[in-house]
Amino acid sequence: MTSIDDLAAIRYARMRWNAPLSEDHADLLLDRLGVPAGARVLDLGCGWGELLLRAVATGGTAGALRTTGVGVDTNDADLARGRALAVERSLDAQVTFVEQEAAAWREPADRVLCIGASHAFGGTVAALDALTELVPSGGRLLFGDGYWERPPTAEAVEIFGEGILPLADLVEQARASGWRVLHLSTADQREWDDFEARWRAGRQEWLLENAADPRASEVRAELDAQLRQYVGVYRGVLGFAYLVLGR
Repeated sequence: MTSIDDLAAIRYARMRWNAPLSEDHADLLLDRLGVPAGARVLDLGCGWGELLLRAVATGGTAGALRTTGVGVDTNDADLARGRALAVERSLDAQVTFVEQEAAAWREPADRVLCIGASHAFGGTVAALDALTELVPSGGRLLFGDGYWERPPTAEAVEIFGEGILPLADLVEQARASGWRVLHLSTADQREWDDFEARWRAGRQEWLLENAADPRASEVRAELDAQLRQYVGVYRGVLGFAYLVLGR
């Protein structure tokens, strides 16, 4: 029987990364990020570091100019998954995962990723300001953040907070914080739908296989409530933008 700990772990088991992002879109962002050979890549709020590992592999994995990376997060289970992935891809000598608050990190890097982690800095505005200290002149930041596609309901604001900006305001805030917007793209509806489905998929599979488990009714209610909330409250209302920023 699946343990409670296993139920927690499978919450993210079917997710490629913890953001609405397709493979093609990820390839586009890494191309625009332009990781050079020998670069140091930093991922703040990295989770299990899937995009970080790809960025390092893109920059180069051999010779004196091999690219290195550091992933920073506070979730020890995600970090353990990232370390296992690094070993699996023979990147463990190049990528390090550190358990630490993202906002407490002080070492700059040539390329910085901060996707869905602005809350760790106190919100979008605070994150865009703080990250200027970690990206030297000539460096680049891949910043992923939510925005309102349409005016939100009170329920949507209650879920995601009052710090979410419309897309135009997000772009203007990046400029006001001293960044140049080198690339902008947004998650499309299929990426959102896939992201939400993958987030529930591990628990859905467990539920189908463990319908008689005493915890099944609780898991079923949780999944149904999350699907209703997505479809009824923020699908097509909350967007997600990816900005490649330079300075």
